[in-house]
Formats: sequence, structure tokens, C-alpha cells
Amino acid sequence: MTQTKLSRGALIKVVLFRLIMVIPLMFAMFFLPAGTLNYWQAWMHLGTLFIPMIFVSIYLIKNDPGLLERRMKFGEKQMEQKKIINLSIIYYLLAFILPGLDHRFGWSHVPSFVSIIADIFVAFGYGIVILVFRENSYASRIVEVSQEQKVVSSGPYAIVRHPMYVGVILMYGLSPLALGSYWAIIPALAIIPILIARITDEEKLLRDELIGYKEYMQKTKYRLIPGIW
Repeated sequence: MTQTKLSRGALIKVVLFRLIMVIPLMFAMFFLPAGTLNYWQAWMHLGTLFIPMIFVSIYLIKNDPGLLERRMKFGEKQMEQKKIINLSIIYYLLAFILPGLDHRFGWSHVPSFVSIIADIFVAFGYGIVILVFRENSYASRIVEVSQEQKVVSSGPYAIVRHPMYVGVILMYGLSPLALGSYWAIIPALAIIPILIARITDEEKLLRDELIGYKEYMQKTKYRLIPGIW
């Protein structure tokens, strides 16, 4: 468990504020382009995203508030990471706004069972992220190395060096199918080269500033996919 600079009460306020901001934003991105609330794929996907998020937030407030505080951080310190994040925002927005337009104008005809299976894999991706949280209390939202941080090589980190990004790819890469859109897959897949660029730059920092990371790279050779990269 990592230390927190905020009191538990202050951290709860930050989490509630973020939820109050994010949930209406997600509703707007899904339902305004669709022009209707009769969009069951969006309701199902919102539940898949936010129900685990709420329970995980409650768990972290009780058991690892330091990690939750790190996850509340925004604003990359490294210029290269700032550029990557700014670019990614465009594709994230397209991946979440296009499905509503697709639903309104009937561009795609994704079978219901495909959307349901996609949401199952999205939940699986979230499960990978939760495993990362359990193993690594320093899994910050931004690229940084804390003074007391140590290399984690257990759990999913024994398989690949960046397991959280595996979960993120599943979550965001399959969101268009969960929302019933084939067209939105195009911007959603852009997350892969964006994450590759992020990982490549992030590892430069980890090699230079995190003691033992070079040795860890020799032990766990692959970044995202065992046997490939």
C-alpha cells in the first residue's frame, strides 16, 4: 500500500467529483449522437464500465488510497507523453461518438450476440487492470517514477511488462462492437500505435530512473504480447 497526501475524506470528494463529471459526459457522447435513449448497447456498455469502476474505487479507498490518488492524477510531466495523450484524445472521442451516429443512421448491423460478447471481453480487460492494481500500488495514470517505487515482477507483470495496457486495448478496442458499430473500430484501433509510442517512451524513463528495471526487462522480455512484442 502506498502513502496518500490527501485525507480519506478529501480523496472521496475527488472521486465523487470525477464520477459526477465523467458519467454525464459518457451519457452525452453515447446518447446525443444517437438522438435517443432507446439504445440498449449503450446502456449495457455504461454498466460494464461504471459498475466495476465504482466497486474498485470503494475498495481502493479502504485498502490502497495511495494508488487511487495516483489514478486521479492528470497532466503528464514529459513533453513526449503530453503529445501522445493529446493525440489519443481525438481517437477516443471518435471511438465513442461515432457509435451513436451509427445507431441513429443505421450504418452498421452488428448482431446482438456480438455486442454482448464484446462487453464480456471489455469486462475481462477491466479484470486485467484490476489485477494490475492488486500487484502494483504505483500504477499511476501518468508516466512517473516515485522515490520509493520498486519494480513489480509478480502476477501479470511476470507475463508482460505492461499488462495494464493489454487491459486498456481490450476495453477500448472492443467498445465499438459493444456499442453496435463497425465504423467506430477504425479510430478505436488507433489506440494500438498510440500505446506502442507511449510504452516505448515510458520505458526510457523506467530504464533510467527505476532501479532494477533493466534486469526486469531481461527477465520479462515482452511488453504487450508474449512471443511478439
